[in-house]
Amino acid sequence: MRTLLFILSLMGWHFTVLAQDTFSIVAVDSATGQVGSAGASCLDNSQILGGVSIIVKVHPGRGAINTQSFWDPTNQNNASGLLLGGSSPTQVIDWLTLNDVTNEPLLRQYGIADFDPNNSPRADAFTGSNCFDFKGQRVGSNYAIQGNILSGPAILDSMEARFLNTPGPLSDKLMAALQGANVPGADTRCLNEGVSSRSTFLMVAKPTDPENNLWLDLRVNQTPFGEEPIDSLQNLYDAWQLTASTNELSAEALEVKVMTLPGSQSLQLSWETRGSANYRMAIFSLEGRQVIDTQVANGVFNIPENQLAAGAYTYRLLKDNLPVAQGKLILP
Repeated sequence: MRTLLFILSLMGWHFTVLAQDTFSIVAVDSATGQVGSAGASCLDNSQILGGVSIIVKVHPGRGAINTQSFWDPTNQNNASGLLLGGSSPTQVIDWLTLNDVTNEPLLRQYGIADFDPNNSPRADAFTGSNCFDFKGQRVGSNYAIQGNILSGPAILDSMEARFLNTPGPLSDKLMAALQGANVPGADTRCLNEGVSSRSTFLMVAKPTDPENNLWLDLRVNQTPFGEEPIDSLQNLYDAWQLTASTNELSAEALEVKVMTLPGSQSLQLSWETRGSANYRMAIFSLEGRQVIDTQVANGVFNIPENQLAAGAYTYRLLKDNLPVAQGKLILP
């Protein structure tokens, strides 16, 4: 559907998605050259293919753009072209408001962060007066936070405080910003479900990443009724972090062997134990839902036949509460 929208927009057809998105952040890190974005919305994959992730465009080494509220693919493509052509976030926003594809700039909301020619960060945002309340934005030297159809300004304030006060890499700060909006009805359309939103994403690119293969690209495009997507994204992020930490801590990493037990469809995971240690095995669905979390007395863990539904899962092994292995499981 996304491809179809793009093709039709080139033919002169224009499509908007009502009030997409609700809350999001774009940011850059001049120390690492990383650029990233995170966001969430009460619209999901059942209403638009990709859910809230349609709003974001991350350009490695250059910047990140979120185009939201009555989202239109042409406005998004124009924003990307301008940024890649050297325009600053403020220049991109000024151009978009003067050249809106349907001449309705006051319905739009934008957030852009990038690097200037001296590799210094810069950011800007725009919130049209006709976006649905509560609407607003928060802009700092290297980030822009924006939202519409919010329960109130506290959502943006909390996202900003979490981003600024969370130590660590850009990905940690973006994930923390989303958690700042993890309250029922942050997007007021989701209040009846008791969740903040229905779809969410987190993306970070290293400077040399291809645009179609970002270093970090996590999406929860749809969740069951009443399930919090930001929590699901947090689980996915925690599992992703394990891969990064395992690669960095190779001296502590363990090799986990996975085999199907003879005469059954039970899976066995085994590893070489090193001295006296407490091991814990956690298994997640691909949506980030934790389905197993248990202590393991030795270097063997069995998943009995039919304990989990057939499909793909990820596992992580912890030794004395430190991650030492991670991988994917396929259950027949």
